Amino acid sequence: MSVELNNESGDEADEKGLTALATWVLGELRIHPQAELSIVLVDEETMAAYHVKYMDLPGPTDVLSFPMDELRIPEPDEPEPAGLLGDIVLCPAVTARQAAENARTPDQEAEYLLVHGILHLLGYDHATPEEHAEMFGLHDRLMAAYEAHRASAGGKA
Repeated sequence: MSVELNNESGDEADEKGLTALATWVLGELRIHPQAELSIVLVDEETMAAYHVKYMDLPGPTDVLSFPMDELRIPEPDEPEPAGLLGDIVLCPAVTARQAAENARTPDQEAEYLLVHGILHLLGYDHATPEEHAEMFGLHDRLMAAYEAHRASAGGKA
């Protein structure tokens, strides 16, 4: 799995932790080991510009996902899909602000949003109640499994 993280935000972030989480999630979802994911951390000004350009919404947001090859989670009898998964853009400043609202630390919020972004890259959405239930159900299962994985690894994933 090729996961590349570039921190262009000027803010501190758990880059190794985010990379480890992304790698683990993609492995759990049976995405091809040669698939590529790019994670970019940006400042609020850059995120606000992306938010307007790509979503036509004002102000910075927490996470944006830009799929490339439209990979999907394979069925149990299907081979793992290879290709470029896409880009996830996170804004640590926004993440830090909203972490307290969600009873999480900034690092936990960034992890939560990273998994959210990965699921969007894989075609999940939350526009309807059914989609919301499916996406967030999988999201919650992945986060719980990763916490168990991290705990069994002595806090290091």
